[in-house]
Amino acid sequence: MFRANAGQVTTRDGRQFYGMPKGYPDLSGFRNVDGKAIFIEVKNEKGKLRPEQITFGNFLKSQPVLYGVARSVEEALAIVNSKRNG
Repeated sequence: MFRANAGQVTTRDGRQFYGMPKGYPDLSGFRNVDGKAIFIEVKNEKGKLRPEQITFGNFLKSQPVLYGVARSVEEALAIVNSKRNG
């Protein structure tokens, strides 16, 4: 799994850094056992998805990948170990 920065960030010295598209999940990677792509949006127990995250998540749900929103380590592991999309 890899941590991805999304959107535009201004560095301390004033430079602009452009990461992944807005809404891109926080974590992405793949399972070694079958090569299945995994995308996880990480939120705390009260965190809400922004509109861009909802749109990106809906796109991922239509693809043959593993995607979900995790509010705990256990939920993240459940997404990684799941057999289906969404």
